[in-house]
Amino acid sequence: MIITGEVSGDLIGGSLIRELKSLNPDLKVTGIGGDRMKASGMDLIYHTDQMAFLGFVEVVKHLPFIHQVQKKLIDKIKSEKINCVVLIDYPGFNLSIAKKLKPLGVKIIYYVSPQLWAWAKGRVKKVKRLVDKMLVVFPFEVDFYKKEKVNVEYVGHPLVERINQYNFLSKDEFFSKFNLDKEKEILLILPGSRKQEVKEIFPEVIKAASRLANEFNLQVVVARSKNIDEKYFRQSSSSDKFTTIEDHNYELMKYSRFGIIKSGTSTLEAGYFALPMVVVYKTSQLTYLIGKQLVTLDRIGMVNILLDGMVVPELIQNEANSENIFNTALKVLSDNQAYEKIKLKLREVKEKLGKDGASKKAANLILEILNES
Repeated sequence: MIITGEVSGDLIGGSLIRELKSLNPDLKVTGIGGDRMKASGMDLIYHTDQMAFLGFVEVVKHLPFIHQVQKKLIDKIKSEKINCVVLIDYPGFNLSIAKKLKPLGVKIIYYVSPQLWAWAKGRVKKVKRLVDKMLVVFPFEVDFYKKEKVNVEYVGHPLVERINQYNFLSKDEFFSKFNLDKEKEILLILPGSRKQEVKEIFPEVIKAASRLANEFNLQVVVARSKNIDEKYFRQSSSSDKFTTIEDHNYELMKYSRFGIIKSGTSTLEAGYFALPMVVVYKTSQLTYLIGKQLVTLDRIGMVNILLDGMVVPELIQNEANSENIFNTALKVLSDNQAYEKIKLKLREVKEKLGKDGASKKAANLILEILNES
C-alpha cells in the first residue's frame, strides 16, 4: 500500500510505482494517490483530490472523513494481507495512520521525510517508534535522523530524474502552442494545487503581477493545476490580462523572467531552473498562528532551506499582500546586478540535489524490505 495526499506526492508515487513494477511486474499496489499513480498501475482506494484539505482548522472540520478513510485503509490491509506500507510526505495524515498500522505488524517505510527538522522536532521520537525505514531526499536529512537513531537512507530527489526525463518544447514551440506574445517575457505565477491555497494567495498575487507586467512589459502566465478550473482564477481576479497553462510547469520555469511562487516543492523546481522569484504563502489566520508556534526555522521556501540562506525573498501571511509583492519583485527586476546574483546562487540547487535515480534506488530498498517481511 502507498499513501499520499497531494499532487507532489502523486508525481513521486507515479515514478516509484513504475520502478517497482519494472523490478517486480506481479506486485500489486493499492492505496491513496492521484492520476499518475493510477496510470502507473495503482488501484486507488481514494484519490488525492479527496484529501486536499490544508491546515489545522480544515483538518478538524474533516475529522469524520479522515477517520472513515483510515478505517477503510486498515480494513483493506487486513483483508488483502498487505505487509508493507509506503507513506509519501503528507505528514499530518501519514504519521497519524502509522500509529494505527504499527500494531498490525506491517513494515512502514516513509519516503520523502516530513520536515521535522523545521517544525515539531519532538515528532522524531514518534518516527523512530513507528517507521521501519526513512528514505530521505536531501543529504542534510541523513545527519538529522542518524543523530536520533532513526533507520535512514538517502536516495536523492525524484524531481531530478523527472526533469531529466522531461520532453521539453523549444521556446518557439511553447510560445506558439499557447499563443503567447513572443515580444514579451513571462511573469510566472504558481499559486498552488489546492483551491484553498488559490483562494488565499491568488487575488493579492494577480494584483501585484498586473502592475509588474505594465512596469516591465511582461505577460502574466498562471500555472494551473488540472484539479482547479480556470473559472476559479477568473472569479478571483479583477484583471483578465493573464493566460493559464496546465501541465507545462517546467517550460514555464525555464522560459520565464521571474516567478511569484507559493511555498512548496515548486520553489525547489524553479530554483533548479535558476528562476529568480518571490516566495509567497498564506493560510487561515488560526492555522498560521498555530504553525508559527511549531516552526523553528526562519524561512519557509524549500529553495532557501536547501541553500541555507534567504536567497530569494519570502512574504508570509499578512506580508503577502499585493503592495509588498509588487515592491519586493520590483527591487529584483529593476536591479540587474541583484537579479543576476540571485540567478547565480540558484544554480547551486542543481548541484545540491545530486544525480537522478531516486525512484529506482527507493524501489530497490522497498522491495528488499518487502521480501524480508
